[in-house]
Amino acid sequence: MSSHAAPGEGRRKPHLLAHSPEDNVAVAVIEGLSAETDAFGVITENDSTFEVHVRHDIPIGHKVALTDLKAGDTAIKYGQDIGKVIKDVAKGEHVHVHNVKTKRW
Repeated sequence: MSSHAAPGEGRRKPHLLAHSPEDNVAVAVIEGLSAETDAFGVITENDSTFEVHVRHDIPIGHKVALTDLKAGDTAIKYGQDIGKVIKDVAKGEHVHVHNVKTKRW
C-alpha cells in the first residue's frame, strides 16, 4: 500500500472518507484504489482514522463497506440512510447499485 504522504508532511492522505462515525460505508477519494489494498480512511466529523482491507477495485467516488452488510440492512453515509442493502456485502467490498437500492421507489 502506498502511504499517500502529503509532500513535506508526515501525514498520510486518505484513500477513503466517511463523514460520520455512524457510517457503514465510505467513499473512495483516489483514482485507482486497487483490490487487496489496506486502505487508510478519515472520518471527517471528528478527524478520526480507520483502515479497511479493500477486496475489490473501487472507482473514485464509489463506496466501500466498512462492516459486513446483510440484505435488508440500511446503508449509512453522511450519518444518513442512503438505501437498502439488497445483497450481502462483506467488509471491504464495493457498494454500488448492484447491491444497494434507494428506498424511494
